[in-house]
Amino acid sequence: MELKEKIKSLSQSYLSEIKGFRRHLHANPELSFHEFETSKFIKSKLDEWGVSYKDGFVKTGIVAKIEGQNPDKKTIALRGDMDALPIKEENEVEYKSTNEGVMHACGHDVHTSCLLGATKILNELKSEIEGTYLLLFQPGEEKLPGGASLMLKEGALENPSPQAIFGQHVFPDLEMGKVGFRSGSYMASCDEVFLTIKGKGGHGAMPHKIVDPVLITAHVLVAVQQLVSRMSNPETPTVLSFGDVHAHGATNVIPNEVKLEGTFRTFDEEWRDEAHQKIEKLITGLVESMGGTCDLRIDRGYPSLFNDEITTDKARRQAEEFLGKENVVELPRRMTAEDFSYYSQKFPATFYRLGTANSEKGINSPVHTSTFDIDEQALEIGMGLLAWIAVNS
Repeated sequence: MELKEKIKSLSQSYLSEIKGFRRHLHANPELSFHEFETSKFIKSKLDEWGVSYKDGFVKTGIVAKIEGQNPDKKTIALRGDMDALPIKEENEVEYKSTNEGVMHACGHDVHTSCLLGATKILNELKSEIEGTYLLLFQPGEEKLPGGASLMLKEGALENPSPQAIFGQHVFPDLEMGKVGFRSGSYMASCDEVFLTIKGKGGHGAMPHKIVDPVLITAHVLVAVQQLVSRMSNPETPTVLSFGDVHAHGATNVIPNEVKLEGTFRTFDEEWRDEAHQKIEKLITGLVESMGGTCDLRIDRGYPSLFNDEITTDKARRQAEEFLGKENVVELPRRMTAEDFSYYSQKFPATFYRLGTANSEKGINSPVHTSTFDIDEQALEIGMGLLAWIAVNS
């Protein structure tokens, strides 16, 4: 039997077990950097299969290692994140979250389960494949500074370091059975903007006696959009949005200050740095010109995610061979962010999407919603494709 058929056969035979893993993880979600029981569960399976690993990275992170024949020939890394979100689940399913207010609404239970499945497949076939395989079970993708950055700082991918790294993410925009790839620039950087505009509050009927921070805020919100509409390169998508604005005045009371929180996202790291300076200069100057003062902080988040073209084109071809060309689609760029980008800044990387929807069954809720779920048949494709791409990289 050819290797591809063996991987497909193992994926099919392991599906029930991996589905059980996914349901256990889904019912027991844990927030970023608190994945202690999740980590214990993963290690119990690695111990059961006789797979060696190092743990304790960022407290809960694990790096398992499988050596095939000629282990020095190549080193390939596969990554699965494992944290959940502070969302109350509304699905009425037998594996519904038992941790009130916490839910695997971004599919990290799927990512972890698929990586466990790929681990079991690679371990089963280690006498028939070449190279070394690193399996990263990563905490804290959903929370800055990102578990990926911290695992790299703690040396999780050193001695050996991979020649390539691959990540897989659920995608409810695609039907189960399909996957999506994009070479080059794929996901945006993500920075958080915190702004307090200070004035002098007072009676709303006597604006001449105050410095109105609400009015200043209105001018700032309009003016900063110039960064998007007039200062950024049209070929580099850029978003600056403020989603949280608090004045805490009243119908006839102007407050002393207004607090704002927002996000800045783009794909160009050089423009990102330049834009930070422009944001500060524009806001500070405008606020001062209107008689106010401000405190501005920009927390630098995840960098933009770049899929190495050679690595990604090869992975796409392997996916076409594994699933059929008709089941592999081209993805558009996304303004969302991912801490896998830290790996992509350091190693040749590919981050691709796993179709998880089933429209006929009504399984198509977006990620980060209280009704997100998947067609669990996608687990078979997810674990098999990860293993197939790894052995052919």
